[in-house]
Amino acid sequence: MMLHPYFATTLGMRCPIIQAPMAGGPTSPDLVAAVSNAGGLGCFAAAMLAPQHIEAGVTAIRARTDRAFAVNLFVLPPADPTPDVVAQALGWLAPLYEELGVPPAPPVRWCEDGAAQLETVLALRPQVVSFTFGMVDHACIERFHRAGTQVIGTATTVAEAQAWRDAGADAVCVQGAEAGGHRGTFLGSAEQSMIGTLALVPQVADAIDLPVIAAGGIMDGRGVAAVLALGAGAAQLGTAFLSCPEAPIHALWKQALAAARDDATRVTRLFSGRPARGLVNGFMDRMAEYEALVPAYPVQNALTAALRQAAARQDRADCMSLWAGQGAAMSRAVPAAELVALLSRECEQVLARLAP
Repeated sequence: MMLHPYFATTLGMRCPIIQAPMAGGPTSPDLVAAVSNAGGLGCFAAAMLAPQHIEAGVTAIRARTDRAFAVNLFVLPPADPTPDVVAQALGWLAPLYEELGVPPAPPVRWCEDGAAQLETVLALRPQVVSFTFGMVDHACIERFHRAGTQVIGTATTVAEAQAWRDAGADAVCVQGAEAGGHRGTFLGSAEQSMIGTLALVPQVADAIDLPVIAAGGIMDGRGVAAVLALGAGAAQLGTAFLSCPEAPIHALWKQALAAARDDATRVTRLFSGRPARGLVNGFMDRMAEYEALVPAYPVQNALTAALRQAAARQDRADCMSLWAGQGAAMSRAVPAAELVALLSRECEQVLARLAP
């Protein structure tokens, strides 16, 4: 398969498959390394980790592969909610906390220190760093370039992709509305940024002269071939890798993926305060009246953290955040390296059928 020079030469990939960074535990060192070793690009989600855990994760990945991989960080504004906002949000969650036998209380911190995380990743000098939820400036990007690190930004609109280009990013990951997990929107409203992958990718490819990565709803080689035809140089898949044995998610989450249908997901702010697509469950239904009222990320995310952790310990899938994209019903429970090979083979077969 012919690869875009950026992915083949700069990143050393052998196939156009990128494993999405999924914060909160799914992207274990084993998963990241397996994807990179198979010729794709594994991505380590570091956004919710303390600096020492980021360093430990990168060290573990490097012990498993000598190929390129990415480290992903969030770009967040400072969080400083008023006591009234926190008390009100905890009041809405109180019945669920009581059911799970956990006292609701504000966390020690709202999120990890973003500046400390960034300095840690700079010092570690991974081949690639990617950002979502916001933008870093040109000076920051240049610091990574001087460290020998490529920079990939996340965009959900053409305007966001152009902003990353203007800041000096090396490539842009275009996230369609079908994608599982959190939306990467940082310009404009979340509602207007819900553009489907097939509509968004060609518009971004026409608007910027940078390598484009397509994400959202891609689960098999047909999807990979489709986004390559639309102008992307690689496809990023998240939900597809959640069913791999190397993804250490809760068994009930994997069972829910296996049982999912085409209409199984919904975008919600209820778990984290930021729009995110996941499998519909009891928490979403019971908290629906507060959808527009819960505090923004990372406050709501921190306020529900103990609840979600308790739900996982008690095997209560109805109160867990089961992130998944619209293609969840197409999940395949195979090892990561096997999935990369399967995706590549399927893509090649589609392209061969379409060739004149």
